[in-house]
Amino acid sequence: MWVRPEEVLLANALWVTERANPYFVLQRRKGYGGGGLTGLLVGTLDTVLDNKTPPYRILHQTVNSEVSFNVAVANNKKDIFADWDWIEQNMMSILGAFENEDDATEFVKCKIESLLANQTRPKEDDETKRFKNATRKFMKLFNMPKEEKLVNHYSCSYWKGRVPRQGWMYLSINHLCFYSFLMGKEAKIIIRWTDITKLEKGNNMLFPDSVKVSTRENSHYFSMLLHSDETYRLMEQLANMAMKQLLLEGGFEEDTTIPERTKKRTSKKVSSLKRDLDARARSEAFRTAFCLPHSEKLDGDTECFLWTPYNKKNAWGRMYLSMNYICFASRVRDLVSLLIPMRDVQLVEKVDNPTASETLSKGLLITTKGKVNFLFAQFIDRDLILEKISDCLSAQPTPLSTSDSRDTRETDQCQHNVSEESEVQFQPALISLFCRRNSDEMSAKETVKEHLWNVHFTEFGKGVCMYRTHRSHELILKGLPDKYRGELWMVFSGAINEMACQPDYYADLVERSLGRNTLATEEIERDLHR
Repeated sequence: MWVRPEEVLLANALWVTERANPYFVLQRRKGYGGGGLTGLLVGTLDTVLDNKTPPYRILHQTVNSEVSFNVAVANNKKDIFADWDWIEQNMMSILGAFENEDDATEFVKCKIESLLANQTRPKEDDETKRFKNATRKFMKLFNMPKEEKLVNHYSCSYWKGRVPRQGWMYLSINHLCFYSFLMGKEAKIIIRWTDITKLEKGNNMLFPDSVKVSTRENSHYFSMLLHSDETYRLMEQLANMAMKQLLLEGGFEEDTTIPERTKKRTSKKVSSLKRDLDARARSEAFRTAFCLPHSEKLDGDTECFLWTPYNKKNAWGRMYLSMNYICFASRVRDLVSLLIPMRDVQLVEKVDNPTASETLSKGLLITTKGKVNFLFAQFIDRDLILEKISDCLSAQPTPLSTSDSRDTRETDQCQHNVSEESEVQFQPALISLFCRRNSDEMSAKETVKEHLWNVHFTEFGKGVCMYRTHRSHELILKGLPDKYRGELWMVFSGAINEMACQPDYYADLVERSLGRNTLATEEIERDLHR
């Protein structure tokens, strides 16, 4: 492969000349096929430093000049000899006609530059080339089947006894592999994710930035990881995914339901599998943080301000968007969070007030069906966020018409916000329907709890769209009043969102269970009277 001519001061350091003529030399790097102690040391040095230098090159040099120019490189003999033959057939006769060596050098530089300009081979970025080379090396070293897919690879050290072996860790869908070749000794490890019993991350003097991988037979220590957090997260994700596959007896399939915009958020160009796994991890963290249904996928997030009317301040944080929800979480943990279902959004409009403060510029005002307003501001790209929300709103199912049956309307009422749709009725607390000891002390506690929650609802709102702060968490820990127990459990556990996704699921279960006497129904009946 022709390269832009660059000056080389030490032409023979770590290189062996295999062919030469008055104007060019073909060299092989020591440590590649030559053997001997020097070659062994050079090969070890390249492995430890992760040197990407191609093992073959062609230099242009003249008799009276001490400066050489690199004009071609290759990873194998076939390619470098093809370039050498082209030089001898097309350039040697012309160079012999020059009387001045400087003119000959200038001609060579211009000729190589023209060859590079006329090359029609598609250009690949360095990251893609490195990943393709790593994939080929992974398949060859560990004799993997074509179906096995490499996710990523990392430089690290493997502790074999008391001696660290510097090499590469390869993480694929089904295996954790390691390879090292130092001082003529090879170290190769292949571990299936399903054989791993424990993953531990440590950081001490003996094993800095280390990861301990335990199997049923023994333990393996990997250290000196340049990206220890990223490596550990990926290992943990692949191990968990392998165990789920083992239980479900299914193979890995790329998640086509993840929005394309979410996949492209990673700035580093890595494999499509790595991007897909990252998108899955972000979506899972998003669902866990806001207690959303399992089918929800994160579509994007951005920094912004949220105006909090209870203290008349702006909270700095991130807005998260999915197909069915608008969520917000403050940068300060538990300061404030918010969840707005798309099914409850009635209007989204821009807010541009030139007299307002700078923190309220580039705003979006979201109005719910219960006439509650939420003001977000300081978006990096407000038009893009507005377009995403509009697309999600247009994809929402249309509300039922007045001609629909009363039973159908009652079934779908759970799709509306509890705080905004007064017709949603929750079943009274079971303790109020079944036997309990009437106690003045218990009634007093219930009265205090109800009063505290009523004050909280007045200040922070009620239902799914309430402002959730550290005060909400404190009240939950103190106990829920019987009057609001069912409603608050539905809201904070996310069950009301699950019911909205499957409005007929519970009714179908009840209908199928009518008249049936099972162990489950007997247990429920006994618990109700306890």
